[in-house]
Amino acid sequence: MTNTQPARSRQQRRQDTLSRLEQDVDCWVATAAADGEPCLVPLSFVWHEDGVVVCTRRTNPTGANLVRDGRVRVTLGSTRDVVLIEGEGELLTDDSRTTAADAFAAKLTWDPRAEKGYVYLRITPRVVQAWREVNEIAGRDLMRDGTWLD
Repeated sequence: MTNTQPARSRQQRRQDTLSRLEQDVDCWVATAAADGEPCLVPLSFVWHEDGVVVCTRRTNPTGANLVRDGRVRVTLGSTRDVVLIEGEGELLTDDSRTTAADAFAAKLTWDPRAEKGYVYLRITPRVVQAWREVNEIAGRDLMRDGTWLD
């Protein structure tokens, strides 16, 4: 089934992407172990201070991989409405952890701070792409090197 709608402008795609980041609650997070073993998991998230904040146990492969290496990919949506983010992950500590955890709990109605071993990780986007159908693939780049394109 092919979409017969015209391709969205970059401005519209950016607006749609930011809306998804604000409204969606789940994403797919892809990392790799030191030996290259891939790891892909669904996680809940909040868009907070221009980053994707996820929460998982530090000992889970995703947490361990992000703390060790920092490289990560995040996807939102279905195969016919994709947002792909390549970014850098970091472990949140101190005040940044507190504000991110507050935002996470407010959006998701679950507060992992009540559980043992959970950490908050911020994924700062470096590349953002969005497309729906083949007619949007050519213009899918919305961000490069951490800067939104006009």
